Amino acid sequence: MTAPTIVPHEEWLKARLDLLAAEKDFTRQRDALVRRRMAMPWERVEKPYLFEGPRGPLTFLDLFEGRSQLVVYHFMLAPGWEAGCKSCSFWVDGFDGIPIHLKHRDVAFTAVSRAPIARIEAYRARMGWSFPWVSSEGSDFNFDYRVSFTPGEVAAGEAVYNYKRQPIDGPEQPGISVFARSDKGEVLHTYSCYGRGIDMINGAYQILDLVPKGRDEDSLQFTMEWVRRHDSY
Repeated sequence: MTAPTIVPHEEWLKARLDLLAAEKDFTRQRDALVRRRMAMPWERVEKPYLFEGPRGPLTFLDLFEGRSQLVVYHFMLAPGWEAGCKSCSFWVDGFDGIPIHLKHRDVAFTAVSRAPIARIEAYRARMGWSFPWVSSEGSDFNFDYRVSFTPGEVAAGEAVYNYKRQPIDGPEQPGISVFARSDKGEVLHTYSCYGRGIDMINGAYQILDLVPKGRDEDSLQFTMEWVRRHDSY
């Protein structure tokens, strides 16, 4: 930690008020960005994707659980993996308890992975999570929403991710996708984000951004090098 500057309260308060003005400006900018996101055009989901839950097969509409909006967290757990991605695990540690609140704002939530449902359920039990989580094994869902990559793309070391062609280092990447259900029963894609775009739902990172050291990742080989699954620290 850099040696702090220690000042009298009056000087500290002045600095805090200066920062508060900047924070309020950022909040207004964020609110404007949210309004732009809400006003995005939608696109139809043309494919009849099928999923597998703990109790059997599910259609895309089933994932909405009667709500008109659905948020999907693309969790990195591919077929053949023994455990889920440690960074995704860091993200979803904060998800338990949220779905019940979202449902009261007409929003359903689920994580989706390509691994078989048995592997998902085994890892869920290990981690002690309760949020909804389904398998898209055998469907194009993860590939179409650009969070899973073909063997050819992995061999080439690059693919389209976060709306541009860039290097990839494996078959999976994280993301969030949002969908709406029309009165006619159509599923519509409203929004997806990837990379740093998913930072906004990581509660632990938001807390770290409040402390003097911040995320404290500048000296690491990569940003989340320090992260472990919560049962492995």
